[in-house]
Amino acid sequence: MNANDTPSPGWHGTTILAVRKDGRTVLAGDGQVSMGPTIVKGAARKVRTLAGGKVLAGFAGATADAFTLIERLEVKLEQYPDQLARACVDLAKDWRTDRYLRRLEAMLLVADKGSIFTVTGVGDVLEPEHGVAAVGSGGNFALAAARALLDHSDMDAETVARRAMAIAADICVYTNGHLTVETLEP
Repeated sequence: MNANDTPSPGWHGTTILAVRKDGRTVLAGDGQVSMGPTIVKGAARKVRTLAGGKVLAGFAGATADAFTLIERLEVKLEQYPDQLARACVDLAKDWRTDRYLRRLEAMLLVADKGSIFTVTGVGDVLEPEHGVAAVGSGGNFALAAARALLDHSDMDAETVARRAMAIAADICVYTNGHLTVETLEP
């Protein structure tokens, strides 16, 4: 272990999923927080509304780190109102270049009525091609389920998100079925 490395407590557990369909955007997050093989909390709230209800944000990773990033994102949204892409890019730039911020271990999934972005500490601001994005331990499971449900069902965005999260919870031991779901209407 290097002098700069800090031992991780082995915290796991989050699945955050964003789904856009028919102009409706839904962000869903499970409530599980685990430390190693132990569930520490089952009803954490990892999805928030920002910018007066115009933006949804969900996080995976260290909670305090994520809250720091969400606070910074709120400042960027005030600086660039109704410009989510610009706010996310500016946050990612700060996150990558600031000595303090670059140590933060979290990922954000951010959405407004027109866009969904995954924002990471390595400078990524990614917009999904299919109107679905996910992060966290069960993110790939939820993403695959949501894409299949969008392609092969008539479910609305919220139903797709809830069903995909249930599938992820059935597969991923770090994901549970206690959901926080927020929606932006067209």
